Amino acid sequence: MSAPRLRNVKIVGTGCYLPEKRLTNFDLEKMVDTNDEWIVQRTGMHERRVAADDQATSDLCIEAARSALENAGMEATDLDMIIVATVTPDTIFPSTACRVQHAIGAREIPAFDLAAACSGFIYGLSMAKTQIASGVVDNILVLGAEVLTRFTDYQDRGSCILFGDGAGAAILSPSSGEDDGCILDTHMASDGSEGDLLILPGGGSLNPPSIEMLEKRQNYMHIEGRAVFKKAVSRIVRLVDESLERCNLKREDIDVVIPHQMNARIIESAAKRLDIPMEKIFINLDKYGNTSAATIPIAIDEASRQGFLKKGDLISLVTFGGGLTWASALIRW
Repeated sequence: MSAPRLRNVKIVGTGCYLPEKRLTNFDLEKMVDTNDEWIVQRTGMHERRVAADDQATSDLCIEAARSALENAGMEATDLDMIIVATVTPDTIFPSTACRVQHAIGAREIPAFDLAAACSGFIYGLSMAKTQIASGVVDNILVLGAEVLTRFTDYQDRGSCILFGDGAGAAILSPSSGEDDGCILDTHMASDGSEGDLLILPGGGSLNPPSIEMLEKRQNYMHIEGRAVFKKAVSRIVRLVDESLERCNLKREDIDVVIPHQMNARIIESAAKRLDIPMEKIFINLDKYGNTSAATIPIAIDEASRQGFLKKGDLISLVTFGGGLTWASALIRW
């Protein structure tokens, strides 16, 4: 007996939500020993968004989910699964996804969180693609969302300039084929031996909340910036090339690259090594900073609504983050 034929899968709707409050480089000048010129030269960032005191990650997700449902012309009751990629959940349990499921009025469907740091959204995209392709379900909402500013050490001038809050969403459904648009390829990987390069050391079972933990400021993110820079550039280049090879395509076939919005210098270095012009690369980190798992879905939604993505375009998604984790996707829009 031959194996059942897998279905093609496409993105049928996107959405995002950014909090209203802005934290500019000039605001940071008043908080830590830094300045606008130094930040722009090293990161390309001018401002980032900050969630209101009464906003949790689920609140950002709910708004992004509603936007994606409207964009797809769907109701929440059409969904068969919800995946939320985040490292800043509302609570350790219940999951943020379950809160979203209840708030948007979805049926009693599977809903769970996924923790893969900056790679989380593409991890979720890959898992959703597999579920739909196999025929298990039809419509899956994948969200990437973070409230990173709650875990940012504003005494650390090297890292506090990087992070912002936001949420992005995509709805995946069966596709009739590549001409209708489809996800051609996804890939996920990790290397836990270097997890300490990007880490939030306190708050888990290894180092539970305590006065000592707070005194050591281990409730904030810690980043080895230079080491991450070198590894990110090489991984991004490899991810793009390997995804193209799996699909028998070439670099010149790519119409748009949407990278994880972690640092403009990393993106520019990777683009130079790939010999891909910057005009093909969508960047919005100047407005939002690094929102971890949310950067790529936010960028996809903005690029789509601004007309940067056109029907038939070949789009490369690439990301690298804590874990260490990395992931890619190749999409025919």
